[in-house]
Amino acid sequence: MAGENALKSREVSAMIKQGFISDQTLSFSPSRSISKLYSPTSSPSKTLSSPPPPPQLAGSTQSLTRPSQSQTLYEMMSDEQHRDSKLADRKVHEKVHKLLQNAPFRNPNWGGLVSGDVRLTVVAKDGFRVTMDVHKSVLAAKSRFFADKLRKDRGVSHCVEISDCDDVEVYVETVVLMYCEDLKRRLMGEEVSRVLGLLKVSAAIMYDEGIGSCLEYLKAVPWSEEEEGKVISQLNELQLHDDLASEVLLRVSSEPSTSARADEIFMRLLTGVLQAKDDRARREMKTLISRLLREDAASGSNNRLDVSKETLYHLCHRCLSSLVLCLSEATGMDDSRRDRGVLMAEIAREADNMQWIVDILVDKKMGDEFVKLWADQKELAVLHSKIPTMYRHEISRITAQLCIAIGSRQLLVPKETRFSLLSTWLEALYEDFGWMRRASFRSIDKKLVEEGISQTILTLPLQQQQGILLSWFDRFLNKGDDCPNIQKAFEVWWRRAFIKHVSEQENTQLQITVCDYPS
Repeated sequence: MAGENALKSREVSAMIKQGFISDQTLSFSPSRSISKLYSPTSSPSKTLSSPPPPPQLAGSTQSLTRPSQSQTLYEMMSDEQHRDSKLADRKVHEKVHKLLQNAPFRNPNWGGLVSGDVRLTVVAKDGFRVTMDVHKSVLAAKSRFFADKLRKDRGVSHCVEISDCDDVEVYVETVVLMYCEDLKRRLMGEEVSRVLGLLKVSAAIMYDEGIGSCLEYLKAVPWSEEEEGKVISQLNELQLHDDLASEVLLRVSSEPSTSARADEIFMRLLTGVLQAKDDRARREMKTLISRLLREDAASGSNNRLDVSKETLYHLCHRCLSSLVLCLSEATGMDDSRRDRGVLMAEIAREADNMQWIVDILVDKKMGDEFVKLWADQKELAVLHSKIPTMYRHEISRITAQLCIAIGSRQLLVPKETRFSLLSTWLEALYEDFGWMRRASFRSIDKKLVEEGISQTILTLPLQQQQGILLSWFDRFLNKGDDCPNIQKAFEVWWRRAFIKHVSEQENTQLQITVCDYPS
């Protein structure tokens, strides 16, 4: 028993040292104080009272305990949060104090009026209060809300309290704006989030001039992407029936677009990239447009307008026609008529264009029909075989793309189409593989291509697998690294064709005997 108590004592001591529990024998002395954080709109109310005292700023306080060496980890974290909160509160108080110091209504000679006749108090949700002596004539002239609340009891001083405000500082600044003659100049340089806060309060008290000035500001200044989201959300929430609000939103939306109109724009953009004269700009815009299309697809929005399947296949046919023309010219090329380097660049460019469109089709799950289209290009395949490998190897990348997509389950096509694809283009891919692998200006993932070819072959019936893999076996023994290494597919075929087949034969010869055992 004594041993157990000693063990427990050591465990408790360890927990105290690590900061998880406190030593109850130590005491704390009360010390610092903290004010809470606040916030703009609410449901204002009016009460009558005697003439107001001078403007004042007040805040609620709450006592805290001084940290001790025996504080737990939780207590230390709580104290840190309290210190951060106290610092934030102090900054808010300082900003409000500065606003009140420079407020026009603090000037005893403002507008020829001796003092304010309305005592306006703004109260945060936690009780933080700001009191201002303001003028009924200004409030009633600027705000339809105050005009309604203060229209009675002429010549009587009023007390008005706005309760449960989200942001006292913004509310005070909105009141200050009512006294400014040049709101545009006053808002200049403000953060968008700040102006959105002023807009919200202005809308709540029906301060039309403030609403208009905030909207004019938002219409004129640039927004970050984060600010754009806040502007759209705020304007949709406020539902301001104002032409200015509609003009602000014109930056992010236009008249309802039809699919036909959007497709015209997509066609123009994609065609422009395919026909670009500057190769660097062309590559950059391909990357950008591909990324934007992927982001749009990932957003999952049902209302987005996207490039149509018809547009993409129209571009595919154009690229195919260009490839046929280039290869036809290459097969009958006269050295005296045309520079080989120029023709080689044109073939590579058209093949690269086709690869880009195929990438988009695969990403959009629209590439099934292209597999059949590519498998049917018998004329192009014949032309391809008649020109040097250095001119044509970029075309075989298209076949590699399709095999990778089929092997990774991104394309679902009938077995006849898969077999036709390999029958038309696999030999060409074998022939060009060495050049594709060694090309310095374009990297190729050799393993990914080999895996794609392997998986595509293994989706075919066993007899078709056998014919293709036996042909590969002979080629690989003669070409080595210049031929795709699809040994894994060969192994799978071997097991399917022989080992599993033998096992099935053995299983058919098994006999089952039922015996009765004596009980």
